Amino acid sequence: MSKASAARQAAEQAEPVVQTPAPAKPVPHPADKLTRQQKAAAVIVSLGAEKASQLYQYMDPEDVEQLTLEVAKLGYIDSDTTEDVLNEYYQMCMTNKAVTEGGLEYARAVLEKAFGQQTAESLLEKVTKSLKNREFAFLNKADEKSLYAALQHERPQTIALVLSYVDPDKAAAVIEELDDDRQVQVIKNIATMESASPVAVKLIEAEMEKKFSSLMTTSNVKVGGIDYVADVMNNLDRSNEKSIFDHLSVHDAELADEIRKRMFVFEDIITMDDRSVQRFLRDCDPKDLVLALKGSNAEVSNKILTNMSTRMAQSIRDDLEITTNVRIRDVEEAQQRIVGVIRDLEERNELIILKGGKDDIIA
Repeated sequence: MSKASAARQAAEQAEPVVQTPAPAKPVPHPADKLTRQQKAAAVIVSLGAEKASQLYQYMDPEDVEQLTLEVAKLGYIDSDTTEDVLNEYYQMCMTNKAVTEGGLEYARAVLEKAFGQQTAESLLEKVTKSLKNREFAFLNKADEKSLYAALQHERPQTIALVLSYVDPDKAAAVIEELDDDRQVQVIKNIATMESASPVAVKLIEAEMEKKFSSLMTTSNVKVGGIDYVADVMNNLDRSNEKSIFDHLSVHDAELADEIRKRMFVFEDIITMDDRSVQRFLRDCDPKDLVLALKGSNAEVSNKILTNMSTRMAQSIRDDLEITTNVRIRDVEEAQQRIVGVIRDLEERNELIILKGGKDDIIA
């Protein structure tokens, strides 16, 4: 047998070689895709076990538990992403320190020099929101009835300040329980409020020590304002909304008009483009449309009816003719439900609401 034949025979009889594929390289998380909780976990991991354990001593048990869970789920993060997260964390720490020690204007000046105007504004927005949420988080845990019970006998200025730190729907629920005069005073105070000084908040803390044990802050944080009060008004029922505007127009017509410009009411349907009107009509109950149109002006009725199919418009007109003796409350509630449909669709970017002429539309 030749050497070539022997080699070939040996190769045929040899065990086949199985090549094990190299393990797949884990896909890193890009920094801009990480959640707030994942970024916090990345910082903890980068600190190492010893320093992380020291940091845990200053945290609530619930936060430690949540953060530990995020660390366990984190997976692989590459060095570039970790560096980006740490840089963001550093910037936030610097911003928090500047806001706490010198207030918003001082912080803005420092941060603009360090990071530029655009980054400074972004950092300030995040930190002031964080400060507001952290210092007054307990208010959002209280239900509407508890908030009202605690605030009902307070001065309008105090009620306005406290409500500026809770969600708009809860603020609206408290305002609805107030009498007409106090409603107007509270709304006016919230709308004209720009910032709350530490001294003012500490005074309120002293007055309400038995009701809210941890009401305190260490920095001037933007609260209230016309945009916020517009959100509150958007959450009020129709009758209270109308009552507040009627009374506020008497006391301060200019302020009432400015608030209206920042919010959406049923009559503002006439400012919507036809496509947006057609979109929300698809989600409205026909019975609500009949009741709502029963109490609307000719301009609103025409806007709605002309954006329906001929058949549907005729059906609505027929129902309007036979619908009589309708309570004003039922009309207002139907209008409010339709406004709710419109606002929900706007939040999902399925239609456009023009507010105060601030938005330009490109067809």
